[in-house]
Amino acid sequence: MVLSIPAELNPSGFLLAIRMKTFALAVLVSVVCLAMPALAQVTFSAQASRTEVRPGEQFVIAAIIEHEEGWHVHTNDPVVPPEMEGFVPIPTVIAAAVSPGSVGSDGKPAAIIGPNQWPVPYSVEVDFLGTGKPALYQVFEGRAITYIPVVVSNSATPGTIEIVLSGGYQACDEKVCLRPSKINQVFQFKVVAADAAIAPAKQDPGTFGGFDNAIFAKLLAGTAAAASPDDLKFVFFGWSFEVGSTGSANTLIILLLAILGGFLLNLTPCVLPVIPLKIMSLSAAASGNPRRALLLGAVMSAGVIAFFMAIGLAIASLASFKAINQLFQHPEFSLGVGVFIAIMGIGMVGLFSIKLPNAVYMLDPKRESIVGSFFFGVLTAILSTPCTAPFMGSAAAWASKQPPGLTVLTFAAIGLGMAIPYLVLAAFPGLLRKIPRTGSASELVKQVMGLLLFAVAVFFIGSGLDGILREPVDPAIRGHWWVIAAIATGAALWTIYRTFKITKKVVARGIVVGLAIAMSASMIQLARTFTAKGPVEWVYYTPERFEEAKARGDVVVVDFTAEWCLNCKALETAVLFRERVFTVLNSEGVTPIKVDLTSDNAAGQAKLDSLDWVGIPLLAVYGPGLETPIKLDTYTIDSVLDAINKAKKK
Repeated sequence: MVLSIPAELNPSGFLLAIRMKTFALAVLVSVVCLAMPALAQVTFSAQASRTEVRPGEQFVIAAIIEHEEGWHVHTNDPVVPPEMEGFVPIPTVIAAAVSPGSVGSDGKPAAIIGPNQWPVPYSVEVDFLGTGKPALYQVFEGRAITYIPVVVSNSATPGTIEIVLSGGYQACDEKVCLRPSKINQVFQFKVVAADAAIAPAKQDPGTFGGFDNAIFAKLLAGTAAAASPDDLKFVFFGWSFEVGSTGSANTLIILLLAILGGFLLNLTPCVLPVIPLKIMSLSAAASGNPRRALLLGAVMSAGVIAFFMAIGLAIASLASFKAINQLFQHPEFSLGVGVFIAIMGIGMVGLFSIKLPNAVYMLDPKRESIVGSFFFGVLTAILSTPCTAPFMGSAAAWASKQPPGLTVLTFAAIGLGMAIPYLVLAAFPGLLRKIPRTGSASELVKQVMGLLLFAVAVFFIGSGLDGILREPVDPAIRGHWWVIAAIATGAALWTIYRTFKITKKVVARGIVVGLAIAMSASMIQLARTFTAKGPVEWVYYTPERFEEAKARGDVVVVDFTAEWCLNCKALETAVLFRERVFTVLNSEGVTPIKVDLTSDNAAGQAKLDSLDWVGIPLLAVYGPGLETPIKLDTYTIDSVLDAINKAKKK
C-alpha cells in the first residue's frame, strides 16, 4: 500500500499550524477553567485552635468555606427534591486523617479524629436543570464552618503530628454549577512534654464559638465513633487480608502491594497485545548491543512510571479526577487511543512508505530510539488504564486520600511494578536469545502483531463510539466485536499462508495451523459471548431503581462495568454468567443492577464514589443482613454466592 500527499501540501508546515492553533486553544481553555472557581467567589481556608498540644489534650480544626452573596455549595449529604429528578449533586467532602508517619510510642496514630460537626444548611431556590421552575434545595452558604475535633493520644511523643485535610466541594449559583474544587491542606502540630508550658487556645468566638465541646467527652468515653481511617482491605479472588492505613510500616506494605498490582497489570487483557512487540524489539537491540538494549528498556520503563506519576499528580490536584480509568469515560479519549494504536499497526505491518514528519515514526515499534521507547512506555501504560489489577484498586483508593507527595509516590510504585518485566528483560538479554530477531519468521510475527493491533484499535474505537451514541441506561452497542473477530481470523489465515511459504517442515506447519485455528475460533467465540444478551436479567442503574430495590428488602448486587473494561467482561463471563450464579441473581428477592461507566455517567460515578472506591471492575452487594455493602474487585463463584447469602441474613 502506498500513501500519497499532494506536492503543494507541506506536511510539516500544515502540522505546525495545527499545533499552534491547538496550543493556543488549550491555553485559552485552561485559563478559563482555572478562572472559573475564582469567579464563584467561594474560598476554602482552615484554622486550628492550637498549634502546641500535650499528650491526651484536645483541640479543634475549623474548616471554613466562605461564599459571596448568591453562591453556595452542596451539603455533605445533599437531598435532591422530586422537581430536580435527574440532577446529580457533588457533595461537600471534608475529611481529616492523621498522616501515616505520625504515630505514638505504641505504633498507633498519634491522634484520634472525631466526626465532623457540619454547619446548618439553608434552603434556596435553584433551577439547575433550566426548566424555569425553581425548587427549594438545601445548601451551605455564607460563612459555613465545619468543625473537626482532635484528641491527642496519650502515647504521643514529643515531636510533630501531621493532619491532612482532603476532599472537595462544588460552587453553584441559582442556575449553574462550576467544576469541583479540591481541598488538600496539611496541618502540623507540635507535641510537647506533659509538663511543658504551651500557648493558650484561640478563643475567637466568630470562628470557634459554634463548636460543641461535648464531643470530646463522648470520644473519650467511646460513645462517639472516631473518624480515623479503618484498615485497608485487599481482596484477591476470595482471599482477603487487611493492612493498617497509618504508620510507616503499613505505608511501606501498601507501596509494595502497589508494586505487585502494577506488575499484575501486565497480565490483563489490556496490556498483553503490546508485550510481544517490546520483547521482540528488545531482542533485536540485545543481539548487537546489550548496553543499548538496557538503555532502551530503562527509557521505556521511565515512560511507564512517568505516566503513572502524572496520573497521581492529577488525582492529587483535581477534585473531579479520582481514578485512572476515568480517562476512558470520555469517549473522545477512547477514540484517540484507537487511532493511535491503528497508526502503530500500520508501522508494524510495514505500510509506512512515504516521507512523513519524523514525529510520526515514533509510533513505529520497529524503529528503536530513545524518544520512541519513552513514548512506547507511555502507550503501554495508557493501554493498562481500562483495567485494574488485584491489589492495585485498594492501593489507588488509599493513595487518593493521602498528601500529594504520597499520592504521586503510590502511583509511581504502580508504574514501577508494571515496568519490572521490561527492566529484567533489558538487564538480562540472555533471556531473549530464543526470540527470533531477523528473517522471514520474525517479519511474519511483526505483521501478525500489527494486524492484531488493528483489532485492538477497533476495540477502543468501538468503545468510544458506543459511549457517544447511547445513554448509560441503554443496552450497549457491541457490533465492533465481530470486526475484531474478522481481523483476528484474517491474521490467522495470513499466518497459515506465510508459514507454508516460509517452511516445509510438517511439524512447524502443523503447530502454526493449530494455533491459528485456535486463535480464530476463540475470537469468534469471544465475539458471540460479548454480543449476546447474557443470562443475567440486569436492571440498568438509576438512583431511583436502586432505592426501589432496597425498599423492597431485596439483596442488590451492583456490577460496576464499562465496555472498555476487559477485566470486567472477563469476570462477568467467568463468574456471573455461570449457572450457579445467574440462577441466584435472577431469583426472587435479588436484584442485579448494572452501572455502566462507558461514558460520562454522573449518577453511576457518584454511586461508585459513595463506596469510597476509585476503579472498576467492582461488585458491590447490599442487603438487609449487611450494615455496609460487601465490595469485591476480584471475585469467584463462591465469593459472590457467599456475599449474597450474608446479605440475605436478618
